[in-house]
Amino acid sequence: MSGPVDPDVVELAARVFDLARAGAADELAEHVRAGVPANLTNGAGDTLLILAAYHDHPAAVVRLLELGADPARVNDRGQTALAAAAFRRSAPSVEALLDAGADPDGGGPSARETAAFFGLTEMSALLDRPRG
Repeated sequence: MSGPVDPDVVELAARVFDLARAGAADELAEHVRAGVPANLTNGAGDTLLILAAYHDHPAAVVRLLELGADPARVNDRGQTALAAAAFRRSAPSVEALLDAGADPDGGGPSARETAAFFGLTEMSALLDRPRG
C-alpha cells in the first residue's frame, strides 16, 4: 500500500490538465518530455488527449499523439478523444485522431453515434470517409 501523494505531484498534475484544457501544446510537450505520462488521467478517467480534443485544441491533440498519447483510451463514461472532437466539430482533431488509428466505433457513445445523435452530418461524413 502506498502512502499519501506528494502535494507537489498533485499540483503538477492539475497544472498539466489545465494546459490540456487551454491547448498549450508546447508546454504540454515539455512536461511529457520531462516525464509526465502522455496518457495521464484525472479522477474522471479523462486523459490529456480527451481534454485537448473536448476543448477544441487541434495543435495540442496532434502534439500529444506525436508524444505517444493513446487515441483508443476511454474515460470513466466510455468517451474517447475522437467522440469529443466530433462533438466539438473539430475537423482537424478528428483527422489527426483518425490518422493515429482512433476507432470511430470505439467507446460509448462512439464518435459515429455522437455525430449521428447530434445531427453533425459533416462529422459523420468525415468519420465515414475511407482511410489509408
